[in-house]
Amino acid sequence: MGLLNKLNQTGTPLSYPGVTPGVAANVGATKQSRLHAFGTTPGYSLNGSYTSAVTTAYTSYNDGYNNALPQPSQLDKNGTIPANQKYLNNLPK
Repeated sequence: MGLLNKLNQTGTPLSYPGVTPGVAANVGATKQSRLHAFGTTPGYSLNGSYTSAVTTAYTSYNDGYNNALPQPSQLDKNGTIPANQKYLNNLPK
């Protein structure tokens, strides 16, 4: 039995139980993810865009933990400065 066949049939001690090796990756782990960007438009982590697509991918990711989806950033606004969060008005001393 080759190594690839063994991996596909029995997995490894590091395999997550119930996850079949070779199954397509969750969309959240591919270029189609809208977590950080989608093409040239900012994604969920920057301004909350594509919330439903990101939530679907996030909740279908099976890593054995029940993690809540983090809120979009309040610091990085894709190059724009929020009116009430001006870094230049709060520089380190």
